[in-house]
Amino acid sequence: MNNRCATINKILPFSCVDGPGNRLVLFLQGCNLWCQNCHNPYTMRLCDDCGDCVVTCPHGALSFSDDGKVVWAKEYCQQCDTCLQTCTKNASPMTLHYSVDTVLAIIRHYVAFLNGITISGGEATLQLPFISALFSAIKQSTDLCHLTCFIDSNGYLSETGWHKVLPYADGMMIDLKAWRPQRALILTGRDNQRVIDSIRLLATANKLYEVRLLYIPEHTDYLAHIDELSAFLITLPDTVRIKINAFQTHGVTGDASHWPTAEKIDVEHFAQLLRERGVNNLHLPSVYL
Repeated sequence: MNNRCATINKILPFSCVDGPGNRLVLFLQGCNLWCQNCHNPYTMRLCDDCGDCVVTCPHGALSFSDDGKVVWAKEYCQQCDTCLQTCTKNASPMTLHYSVDTVLAIIRHYVAFLNGITISGGEATLQLPFISALFSAIKQSTDLCHLTCFIDSNGYLSETGWHKVLPYADGMMIDLKAWRPQRALILTGRDNQRVIDSIRLLATANKLYEVRLLYIPEHTDYLAHIDELSAFLITLPDTVRIKINAFQTHGVTGDASHWPTAEKIDVEHFAQLLRERGVNNLHLPSVYL
């Protein structure tokens, strides 16, 4: 038995956009960045059991346990998101606490239709011991070992942390949210040197599947430093996908909810500038909404 547990925001049984093939995706709760443009801000923090959401839930799906913890009754929940709108801490009471064995059982339920597993967030690597235990168990299971194990990360894990999970992981998808550290600090609350270091480390280890660039008109600095950015990207293996995402305001709160969205013409112009500088294996959005 493996009782290592994780706090999970959501499990998506089937996804074709979170790595190669059809994948089961676990979205873990909690993040170590504070991105202004986050599309899922309620995944940023863990619930501190303050209880503000308990009194506002219109369906009686939230209550207190005997030890003062907020308890979510999924069977009563109507997914109205009143609790998310009430919470001032960017958390959610609608989380699951699953052990490795429980997640393995869920994977086995869908395994006939799956090519792999992706752990996302929030920021997945904040619960690294769970990821390592889960991926290790998958690789040791005769009925699951054919599944590829991927992590979708903001890249802020330390080198030591990456080395703990590299033996069990098949690929990483990393967000490079800005080029210069000053712009990253504005957008995410932290500079991005560790992110760039992570990309280099994973590329060297042949575990880097994709680098993601989120284009936000007037806010990302990719175009202002296109030569430096391109010079960095062309050092990566040709197999690494460079995926350009177009910023939209769905789910975004605060000032960023009024930022201009990225249109197809914006993304194609950015992609063309990268191509002219030798960046290949580009993947653009198929839909702009």
